[in-house]
Amino acid sequence: MTKPIDICYSHGFNNEHESEALSGALPIGQFNPQKCAYGLYAEQFSSTAFTAPRHENRRTWMYRIRPSISMGDYSAIDKGLLRTAPLSGKPCPPNVMRWNAQPIADTPTDFIDGLITVAANGDAKTQIGIGIHLYSANKDMGNRYFCNADGELLFVPQQGELIARTELGLLHVKPGEIMVIPRGIKFQIEPTNEPIRGYLCENYGAPFTLPERGPVGANGFANQRDFYYPTAWFEDKEQASGLVTKFCGELYQAELDHSPFDVVAWVGNSAPYKYDLSRFNVINAVSFDHPDPSIFTVLTSPSETQGTANMDFVIFPPRWMVAENTFRPPWYHRNVMSEFMGLVHGVYDAKEKGFEPGGMSLHNCMTPHGPEAEVFEKASSAELTPQKYENTLAFMFESRYVIAPTEYALNSTTRQKDYLGCWGNLKKHFDGKA
Repeated sequence: MTKPIDICYSHGFNNEHESEALSGALPIGQFNPQKCAYGLYAEQFSSTAFTAPRHENRRTWMYRIRPSISMGDYSAIDKGLLRTAPLSGKPCPPNVMRWNAQPIADTPTDFIDGLITVAANGDAKTQIGIGIHLYSANKDMGNRYFCNADGELLFVPQQGELIARTELGLLHVKPGEIMVIPRGIKFQIEPTNEPIRGYLCENYGAPFTLPERGPVGANGFANQRDFYYPTAWFEDKEQASGLVTKFCGELYQAELDHSPFDVVAWVGNSAPYKYDLSRFNVINAVSFDHPDPSIFTVLTSPSETQGTANMDFVIFPPRWMVAENTFRPPWYHRNVMSEFMGLVHGVYDAKEKGFEPGGMSLHNCMTPHGPEAEVFEKASSAELTPQKYENTLAFMFESRYVIAPTEYALNSTTRQKDYLGCWGNLKKHFDGKA
């Protein structure tokens, strides 16, 4: 493990960036000259179709010591508890479900070996839906590198800081921040000074983008200027290495005789990035009624149906509650979207007991849910003075597709079999009077 490192970033979201580790490594005025500076190879990396509309098109030109095809053949390896949609096995029950935090392994475990799939939907081969995983690690990856051809990866750290070493540079990420690594980018995850644990959304669908602000106007939510991209950084190492690639739900490994982190310069808009969730500008009710959680959307993966997401990433951060004559916690509800929730730290206002940091819950399409009985009773009679929710950070992966738990998640010892009991004391208050 290493100490955290200082990193210089370029700013923006889905904008064109350029970075070079050696002066003059980037071509001027063109992308693919007959001969690149320093004897480098030009390689285009595209994470959308070539002919995608300009505002949706994502590609990056890399100038590297060796092209990516300088590698051995792939061979299948054991995928452990990693799974991919469509899931096979047990049917998906409509029950509400909740789990305690997954413990970190006592034995030396790197990021790849520590991946556990807890739920998924859609079909990775048709680029629809998501996979939801837990990650944990207590050691670095050594000479192993990882690449995911099935989807882009959204990291939500819950415990411990990490260094993400990628083809395009380094990112230092800690709880309270998120990181996205595009489909197909090679990377390593390294704990800094303690074991790491967190949530991982594998997005098979359209790449994440910022949601539209609509009537909110030009300001609010997440701002482009607060998304950080790495500067170019490279290794010129000749060493025996293994590139592990996730492809069509399986893991394969190819042998290399060098480090794949040999990109000396790059330019484009498909690159890893991170975002500090404390910079999210919360929009909330200042008159009455609890608003829809969509106002807390940080990133969205749109579907072909406008307004209905393949996946929304929603957060519940520190914020003021000032609504008058209002039941302030989330209302009881059933809805067409399916909701997977996690807790980074603190207490979530609708679930004051049993929902612990590192834990998770699943409320699927049309499954009823809402605040636990004790929260309802307290909120129904609370004095409605302005109140600030502090030291809390919960999030939700919300999808238009039913989120099916894996067999591992259904049978896990961390599953709370008595979760439904938190609503068991709901009282009948009806008295027939106006």
